[in-house]
Amino acid sequence: EVQLVESGGTLVQPGGSLTLSCATSGFIFGNYAMNWVRQAPGKGLEWVSGICWNGGCTYYPESMKGRATISKDFAKNTLTLQIHKLTTDDTAVYYCTRMMTDYLIGGMDYWGKGTLITVSS
Repeated sequence: EVQLVESGGTLVQPGGSLTLSCATSGFIFGNYAMNWVRQAPGKGLEWVSGICWNGGCTYYPESMKGRATISKDFAKNTLTLQIHKLTTDDTAVYYCTRMMTDYLIGGMDYWGKGTLITVSS
C-alpha cells in the first residue's frame, strides 16, 4: 500500500524558515517523481515544487524560486521541502504527492493527508 505521511508543519513567524518532510512507503521511491502542493484557507490547490525520479531535476513556480528547495533522501525514502523567507501568503496545508511517472508528466496518483504551516506574528 502506498503511503505518504507529511510532517513538520507548525506555527512560524514571518521571515522564518521551515523544513517539511514526507515519509514514503509501499513503492520504489527512486522510480517516481514527487511534488509538494499546497492549499491556503479558502483557496484552491497550488503546486509548490516538483522533483524528478533521481533528484536530478527540480522545478518551482515563480512564487517559490529562490526560497524553496525540494530534495529526495533515498536512504530514508523521504521527500523534503525547505522554505525560507516565509510570509503570511505561505500559510496553507502542504501535501506531498506522487507522480504517475518518473518525470513531472502524467498526473499525481497519490496524496498524503497534509501538514499545516501557519505563518503569523
